[in-house]
Amino acid sequence: MTDTLNPRATTVPRGLALRDLVGTLGGGLLRIAVDAAGPEVDDVTLAEPESGVFGQAGDLVLGVGIESPESAIALVEGASRVGSGGVVLRRNAVRRRDVRGAAHRLGLPLVELSDHASWAHVVWLLRGVLDRAATGAAVRSDGPVHDDLFALADACAALVEAPVTIEDTQSRVLAYSARQDVADPARLSTIVGRKVPDAVLASLRGRGVFRRLARSDDPVFVPADGDLRARLVLPVRAADEWLGSIWAVVDAPPPAEVIRSLTQTATVVALHLLRLRSQTDLARRVAADRLRDLLSGNVAEAGGWLPAPPWRVVVLGGDPDLEPESRLDTWESACRRRSWRQPLLAILDETVVALVRDGSQDTHPASVPGTWEWLRTVVAEVAETRPHARASAGTPVRRVPQLVRSREEAFEVHRLALAGRLPGRSATAEGAWAEVTCERAVSGIRTRVSPSPVTELRAHDDELGTAYAATVAAWLDHPGDPRAAAQRLHVHPNTLRYRMRKLREVVDLDLTDPVTRLATRLELRAMGH
Repeated sequence: MTDTLNPRATTVPRGLALRDLVGTLGGGLLRIAVDAAGPEVDDVTLAEPESGVFGQAGDLVLGVGIESPESAIALVEGASRVGSGGVVLRRNAVRRRDVRGAAHRLGLPLVELSDHASWAHVVWLLRGVLDRAATGAAVRSDGPVHDDLFALADACAALVEAPVTIEDTQSRVLAYSARQDVADPARLSTIVGRKVPDAVLASLRGRGVFRRLARSDDPVFVPADGDLRARLVLPVRAADEWLGSIWAVVDAPPPAEVIRSLTQTATVVALHLLRLRSQTDLARRVAADRLRDLLSGNVAEAGGWLPAPPWRVVVLGGDPDLEPESRLDTWESACRRRSWRQPLLAILDETVVALVRDGSQDTHPASVPGTWEWLRTVVAEVAETRPHARASAGTPVRRVPQLVRSREEAFEVHRLALAGRLPGRSATAEGAWAEVTCERAVSGIRTRVSPSPVTELRAHDDELGTAYAATVAAWLDHPGDPRAAAQRLHVHPNTLRYRMRKLREVVDLDLTDPVTRLATRLELRAMGH
């Protein structure tokens, strides 16, 4: 009988691609060794090859206790016959050439489990991810894990008799103990803001604390520094991966037996951080897919996950040398560090986009995470260290079908910003309406060039080396101010006047007519003037 870890009858299966499932747990535990096109995974099964038990189609089969290559190959062959979504084996078995060869030959995905990982821990994590995918509860399902982390923080505080926080590798506070009565101002600021203050981070980095946490399993005692009280810091790791840390405000290093107990507690915290990360990553994938579909015009799935209108679609610019996923990670980290717990971000056309509320009618919109006004402050902060950071927003809309229009406007503004046509780090479609309107008209002219006095003027310049096109553009841009127009051309005002008189001999262009002036300026802009 198959040892299935979760009854199928309780939910309608909604599977995950194996790559997504493995990705939610990170590279420290699982790695895809043979990447084949298998079915989506909707359950986990402990297999018994010697009894002919390999689970069902769509199962991820766990080869617990499979060590010999013969048993591993038998498991791969049996799992392939039932249409399994993949097989997980220990590293020693996966690295056998004949085992990988069998998986390649049968087209079955093969996943490698780290030597340091516990099967029980992996089962627990996989089960949690698949349960949430099956019930559609991936977006907001981290409550129980956070509750457990707070309980663990209280347990650590009881051991050291001191305030405790549990933080991730980005110094974001995930949980804290109920006891914070003797914490210093920096610790209280950390709890209130859910992140470590920048000045404290700088002090800790300068003393090499984070470098030691990332490289070692050993606790770190950080002596006091001015108003910053002493800390005991324990790294939280799973296999070779640093997941976070436990921070206790203490005056001196605790006794060895207390540190041993804290270290044991850190292993439990590691499991919860792995599960929290898997939930967060899965939630991010689900939210990104929903947002991408919505902004592509598929409004059928738009439901309660959207914030209250009005909304804006925003294009977030970043370093063009980075891959889109890296730019997305940068913006998501920046938003989360500034308290937007569930950022609505996605990649669309190789570009990072966001959906935010327009808070112009709110009392203090710049202090509300997830609003356009708040995002502008985030962009300004990010730009201090990342010069390519910028935000381009479409106009605010109140109806879901109108989001496509806001998206198109955001991309228009973004292209203008990249071309250097808009000042500042942030711009909106309504704020840049003149440039947007001209660009729309010019884009049409570029796609269909017709003979005109302006094209004749350009041909004359090209043939004889004159500068009539640039002169007319400057004259139109500075009406009634020949000095300013001449200054732009770096010529004397009399030279400008002479060229404008000679213009009548070159082309028939009546610049006293308003329509002719408008058409002339648009064509000149299309030519780059």
